[in-house]
Amino acid sequence: MTKSRVDYRKAAPEAFKAMLALEAGVQRGGLEHALIELVKMRVSQINGCAYCLDMHSKDARAAGETEQRLYLLSAWREAPCYTARERAALAWAEAVTLVATNDLPDALYDEVHAQFDDKGMVELTLAIIAINGWNRLAIGFRADVGSYQPKPAA
Repeated sequence: MTKSRVDYRKAAPEAFKAMLALEAGVQRGGLEHALIELVKMRVSQINGCAYCLDMHSKDARAAGETEQRLYLLSAWREAPCYTARERAALAWAEAVTLVATNDLPDALYDEVHAQFDDKGMVELTLAIIAINGWNRLAIGFRADVGSYQPKPAA
């Protein structure tokens, strides 16, 4: 168990509000909630963010996601339970998250764009940007893993 370093919400409240505004924009967009949660989970797996994995697995389950799909997420390419749209989003999420070491080839862009219109592509990319930012905050400042409790489903 690691000790939390700093409460980034309190240390820089204006910057934290900006992150919350980005997150709110993602949530208000046209992407399906289940898709956003899968993307957040996959990016958090890549980044090794225990806090975000705990949070988004709880949120996904509360929203009705199945255990099987959550367990298979790291092997989504081999698992038959994801739709073409989800597969495209997961491929884009991986590529954007790993952009420092990988290219974003036109073939991948075209594959994703076949599933998402221009607005959807931007919203998906902003969702990926947001969760990468949250991962870095939680990892960098050692957020308290396991403390998150999901809100009841609406």
